[in-house]
Amino acid sequence: MKNLDKDRLKQHIRQLKHEKHAVILAHNYQLPEIQEIADFVGDSLELARLSANTDADMIVFCGVRFMAETAKILSPDKKVLLPKEDVGCPLADSVTVEDLLLLKQRHPAAVVVTYVNTSAEIKAMSDVCCTSANAVEVVRNVPARKVIFLPDRNLGDWVRKNLPDKEVIVWPGYCYVHEQFTVDEVHQAKSQHPDSVLLIHPECKPEVVQFADVVTSTSGMLRYVKTSDSQTFIIGTEEGLIYRLKKENPNKRFYSLGTPKVCFSMKKIRLMDVYNALQYEQYEIKLDKKVLTDARNAITAMLKYKG
Repeated sequence: MKNLDKDRLKQHIRQLKHEKHAVILAHNYQLPEIQEIADFVGDSLELARLSANTDADMIVFCGVRFMAETAKILSPDKKVLLPKEDVGCPLADSVTVEDLLLLKQRHPAAVVVTYVNTSAEIKAMSDVCCTSANAVEVVRNVPARKVIFLPDRNLGDWVRKNLPDKEVIVWPGYCYVHEQFTVDEVHQAKSQHPDSVLLIHPECKPEVVQFADVVTSTSGMLRYVKTSDSQTFIIGTEEGLIYRLKKENPNKRFYSLGTPKVCFSMKKIRLMDVYNALQYEQYEIKLDKKVLTDARNAITAMLKYKG
């Protein structure tokens, strides 16, 4: 299969997908060639929910490990495959079970609110999960004044800024991709494109976020652009989203905030990896039953608190 061109390889993938009764998911940050062969493109929780509502027997998740784990949590009876084994997320890996146990011992009255960008084991130890889009809502509505928020310090700072009446204990993890955006890049981008709307992901540093016209998740950016009367946008998130934005809004213009920022784990997955995952059913996500149940409870609790 090594010498197949991309079009032939895509045909083989579609055929295998049909034979295996599978669904292919691609995160917004995946390479264009992966987005093109996916049944659904979106953010991690959105994709996990979409796949849970299909009748597919198999899920091929083109993203990083915690995303495939989330799909398994919401579809425990389906076979979930990760096309490449070494696609971890440094943000998710920044907090361990031991770290969270120690935090809970230090703050026994605190409610643990965990961003979905975490391992299944961390979700299972949490009271409720949140997304970058609903983090403020969830923390506002949990029945506690003190909250442990993990693992992203910048998203935690955004929550803390919006909820001054809450005591938010923030884990010091960060996304190395969003951490790269700078204030200088903001000033330069605004100078070059003065009529553009600046959209920034809340995983960016507070000193960058303060200049945003809109602070929102990747899904929020997609929704905002689609309904906005503006024609030009500066995008402060991983560069992969711009491909989808251009595809869905061909008459609008998009610029990266500074140099395009790349998640190297996201870019590891290629068409051949998707083919191999389907053909050999390799790199299956397997989770302990208790972890599955407890993590699902934390994700489900989000519905209660997101407003």
